[in-house]
Amino acid sequence: MSGDKAPALVSAPSDLIYYHVKDSSPVDPEVKKGYQERYIHSEIYKHFPEINSVVHSHSEAVLPFTMNGVPMKPAFHIAGFLGTEVPNFDIKPLYQDGDVQSMLVNSERFGSYLASKFSKSKMAQLDHNVVLMKNHGFTTVGKSIKQVVYRAVYTHVNANVQSNAIISRNAHLGTHTSVSSLATKTSGRLGDELIYLDEDQTLGCMQMNDSTQERPWGLWEREVEVCPLYVNKAKFQQER
Repeated sequence: MSGDKAPALVSAPSDLIYYHVKDSSPVDPEVKKGYQERYIHSEIYKHFPEINSVVHSHSEAVLPFTMNGVPMKPAFHIAGFLGTEVPNFDIKPLYQDGDVQSMLVNSERFGSYLASKFSKSKMAQLDHNVVLMKNHGFTTVGKSIKQVVYRAVYTHVNANVQSNAIISRNAHLGTHTSVSSLATKTSGRLGDELIYLDEDQTLGCMQMNDSTQERPWGLWEREVEVCPLYVNKAKFQQER
């Protein structure tokens, strides 16, 4: 993982730190300061060997769904990987006397519990690709860097789409005060519940997501290459 700096500023191998999966301890005991929340990554890797990449995000579009009681749902086909349920991890009940309640997943205990939210049955298998983190953000997993970046980006996009759908629906309902129209639930008219992907659709769309992730990846890769913020010193050294 990157050392104690914004990941976008990582420019050379010397900016990275290697950790042991077993306990998140650095391979080099004398290494510089790193991220406290590396336990998010190590505990997920420990419990789910098929996972090779983890993204933790503080997406401002996703944050409201971590604390407003509204379940995050897949609003369109690109977000099929969300499934029909997105769990919400709450660190508050885990705190013990003397713990600093910083919301950070900075121990094996916290990381292990977060990892457990990706499974419905005591981590017997991976059942969820995304877990929200109350008042904090979200974590998503993948078998590759490309897959997990795809999921992280479109978790953020889905949150925007779902929020806009809720806002526009509520605004429209606000202009119709008829009790009968507000009570309608199944007729297909004003007052119906918001429509999200069902289980069959999420499964089909997730397969489609995995088969088409190369397309947006190529764009994101090019955006990084041409943006002056990102520098790859290792590449420059190889070219020389």
